[in-house]
Amino acid sequence: MEIKPITIAGCGPGALEYVTPAALRAIEAAEVLVGARRLLENFPQSAATRIPVGADVPAALDAMAGHVGKRRIVVLVTGDPGLCSLARPVIRRFGADACRVIPGISSVQAAFASVGVEWFGARILSAHDHAPDLDPASLRGEERLAVLAGNPANAAWVDALAAALLPTHAIYVCENLTLPDESVRRADPLLLPMNLASRSILVFVKKEATR
Repeated sequence: MEIKPITIAGCGPGALEYVTPAALRAIEAAEVLVGARRLLENFPQSAATRIPVGADVPAALDAMAGHVGKRRIVVLVTGDPGLCSLARPVIRRFGADACRVIPGISSVQAAFASVGVEWFGARILSAHDHAPDLDPASLRGEERLAVLAGNPANAAWVDALAAALLPTHAIYVCENLTLPDESVRRADPLLLPMNLASRSILVFVKKEATR
């Protein structure tokens, strides 16, 4: 396998047992680890230099730049690198040719698995950074829909979506998947608005598809 200057490793939805052996081998060999603090804390045994990533992503990329081509760099991303992750700005900055990507289990996969519904063909939206620029009612035709939620700033849009789809869809609230405080429940219209954990996925499935 060609050695790349940067490895981007998917770290799964939360629990360490969901991190793949390929990702663990890369992390064990890393000389520089880059990622959110909570991901870095999952690997206290590593002696690698740590570059925490917070709100200022460009600053973290600048810190990485001094190590590229000189040390083995592993970028830790939540879930799968291809779904709303740090992988995008890393690849944009350093180029796809410089990056090896190790896929991971996404929280969306874990959410659909937890409710026993196939996710092939599902539409995926994120309400983390900002609310989608969509009228919630326009999504009533979707047979399967997953929404990354949990940001209080966008709670009004998420609640409006749930209210719009409850007549036609079953809604499952999946919080803290794979972690000790995991919760998976079917939404009750009487409990709107919802108070969601920061790590939340909402799964919407047309009721006829659940029969």
